[in-house]
Amino acid sequence: MNLAFGLAFLSGFVALSHEIIWYRVLSFTTGGAADAFALMLGAYLLGIALGSAAARGLCRDGDENVRSVPLQAVSYLFAASALAFLVPPAIAGFVTVVEVWQITLPLVVAAAGLLGAVFPLVSHATIPPDARSGGRIAFVYFANILGAAAGSLGTGFWLLDFWPLWRVALSLALASLAAAGLLAVFRERPGRRLAAQLAAFAAVGLAFAVYAPALYGSLYEKLQFKGGYRPGEAFAHVVENKSGVITVTADGSIYGGGSYDGGFNTSLRSDRNGIVRAYAFAALHPRPREVLMIGLSSGSWAAVIADHPGVERLTIVEINPGYLELLPRYPIVSGLLKHPKVRIEIGDGRRWLVRNRGRRFDAIISNTTSHWRANVTNLLSAEFLELVKSHLEKGGVFYFNTTGSDRAVRTATQVFPHTLRFANFVACSDAALSFDAGMWRRMLENYVVGGERVVEPDRAEDRRLLDALGARLRHEWLETDQSLRARSAGLVPITDDNMGTEWGR
Repeated sequence: MNLAFGLAFLSGFVALSHEIIWYRVLSFTTGGAADAFALMLGAYLLGIALGSAAARGLCRDGDENVRSVPLQAVSYLFAASALAFLVPPAIAGFVTVVEVWQITLPLVVAAAGLLGAVFPLVSHATIPPDARSGGRIAFVYFANILGAAAGSLGTGFWLLDFWPLWRVALSLALASLAAAGLLAVFRERPGRRLAAQLAAFAAVGLAFAVYAPALYGSLYEKLQFKGGYRPGEAFAHVVENKSGVITVTADGSIYGGGSYDGGFNTSLRSDRNGIVRAYAFAALHPRPREVLMIGLSSGSWAAVIADHPGVERLTIVEINPGYLELLPRYPIVSGLLKHPKVRIEIGDGRRWLVRNRGRRFDAIISNTTSHWRANVTNLLSAEFLELVKSHLEKGGVFYFNTTGSDRAVRTATQVFPHTLRFANFVACSDAALSFDAGMWRRMLENYVVGGERVVEPDRAEDRRLLDALGARLRHEWLETDQSLRARSAGLVPITDDNMGTEWGR
């Protein structure tokens, strides 16, 4: 029974660990699409079911040596399941040729099938058909469930927080090969047959270890750029942890989980990340002394807000600590870590608001991720906006990114009595909102970020820049409360129950 317990535990651990890895890969590939997990899970369960059904042929009664056959099959299946190590690189290769990620799901089905065949064979090979078989099966089931739970928690919350994806995948493959080797030793008599099997398992493990850096070396570049990937193209930085994967391109664009997340830039002169929206906040509140920012990303927005002359304290809540690793590498935002006004806390923004009921702010800023991504409803729903509203001082402003969702606009108009749009951001308040273009221009002329003036009014080029910003303000960026309400009338507000546009418009 100890053998059965160990094999069942290991099969559960390896199977669920691979599921965690495959979901990370497919979620990154899709930029966090909600259906990535559902389709991956469906493929995974289909593979488990097909593998279990295929194992039935080896589990037939009537032969004295019947249980030796399943045990031999378990050894080979453990060895074959090590091929799951190749699934992530294979997915990456497919999406660079055909940008339809669903076409890679059969790879998940096949790999899960190998893992799914292990458990019924372990049960058949190690549990004799006697009066105690029921209790023994329950014991083996418990071991498998325990291993599955350990795989989900151990890999998802621990291994991926310390090791890069390729090392976790390699470790799982080597564990499968080691199990196959131990079973061979247990099953076979010493001799050439056993030596050949052990040599084969060792050779496969060595090949995986040697070629792992090459197979996984450009994994995230391929998954993110897909058909646009060019051999040799590499990210400037990649940060992996249990919270996700952060990538930074050579030009300073930052991506979280495969989705665009901004850029390292605070300059209006070369505004490639829409940083003007952060500067626009200066015209929305006369004196925002206490400010809360949900999400850090590159820190560019935080650098602009922290140096706002009226801000006395800026609290930033960021769910992924990996962003903090990037700040020291970029001088324009590195000062945030020691900025006297700034305090950065790691945690979920919504949970932080719930746990800090007594905190009140003059302004809350949320540069929310794309409205179609999984779980974004947590930051766009009416319930969340009500929670934010309860944390605002009288006349306080909530300034958030709708990322082009008219339903997010509709939700804001239903929760707050006053709204105003600037570009794709909506400002919300219990007090009337206005945008004084003249005051904004004067503030920009005197704005200092990181010790440097944002614009030099004496320079003709900067005066033309300010003129251009004013023109866009009048003709493009601003939209009144009345217009927002009329344009979004009839749309269904986002709530925690309907999940917004995560599953399509």
